[in-house]
Amino acid sequence: MGLYETYVLPGLTHWVCSHKDLSKQRKKVVPRAKGRVLEVGIGSGLNLPFNVDFIALTGEEIPLENHSADTVLVTYTLCSIPDVKKALKEMNRVLKPGGELIFCEHGKAPDDHIRRWQDRVNPVWTKISGGCHLNRPIPDLIKESGFDIRYLESAYSSPLKIVSFNYWGMAVCG
Repeated sequence: MGLYETYVLPGLTHWVCSHKDLSKQRKKVVPRAKGRVLEVGIGSGLNLPFNVDFIALTGEEIPLENHSADTVLVTYTLCSIPDVKKALKEMNRVLKPGGELIFCEHGKAPDDHIRRWQDRVNPVWTKISGGCHLNRPIPDLIKESGFDIRYLESAYSSPLKIVSFNYWGMAVCG
């Protein structure tokens, strides 16, 4: 890793993810997590209460047994995982039958003109933002990975629409 990735990007990511608009979104979903919870993409620990065991690996290779978690929590993470489909399938694998994927993510906007700008900016954005993609179709990715979305809301979380279309909800493992 270079100087930017080592020294600048972590602080920048923490600063952006702790913004009041994103914190407001987190507060909608994090309290819903229950039982044995796996948080994928813990970042700088903004969702952490206490009593946590850390497993430092990628989302594509979760070293837990099948059906071992009650809840998987992902907040502003699916945008940055290189093989997001593989990671979501891993999350499905470790969830108990009926287990819940609770998510709060940003992604592909519903408005054509915003979506076109997301597509234009995305190649540069991914390079300066640690692999974050502005235009991932989060609900589609979740469904394609074997989840049944039971609750889904979406909205722009700030006036800067190109980066702020949010999805939050809950899906059950299939």
